[in-house]
Amino acid sequence: MPADIPIAIASDKDILEARQRGRALALELGFSVGESALIATAISELARNIVSYAGHGMVTLRQSSSAGRVNLTIIAADHGPGIADVALAMRDGYSSSGGLGLGLPGVRRLMDDFEIASEPGRGTTITARKRRL
Repeated sequence: MPADIPIAIASDKDILEARQRGRALALELGFSVGESALIATAISELARNIVSYAGHGMVTLRQSSSAGRVNLTIIAADHGPGIADVALAMRDGYSSSGGLGLGLPGVRRLMDDFEIASEPGRGTTITARKRRL
């Protein structure tokens, strides 16, 4: 199994690269075109949050398998301001930036597993996993 694929995120160009690399990896791992599009959408949202709120960070793509199933994991990490109220940020319709408030809740719905760890002043790490059907 290949090593993790780290992608530095600091600009719109990096968001596009992460999205493209995630979609390509998903297809390579045997995810359907539709599943690959969902994975790419989740990567875009997580990378966009890094650029918007932290300025820079890292998206790491990781493949693994368990119980004979292939998994693709996205780890989005930054050392930005963190999220003061994670529960509030995970509510549909909440936005700290005036957007639609679909970002993090949307990623949680698109993926099979979703974990968020955030500490104000220290940053945020989100881990989202999709299992191949």
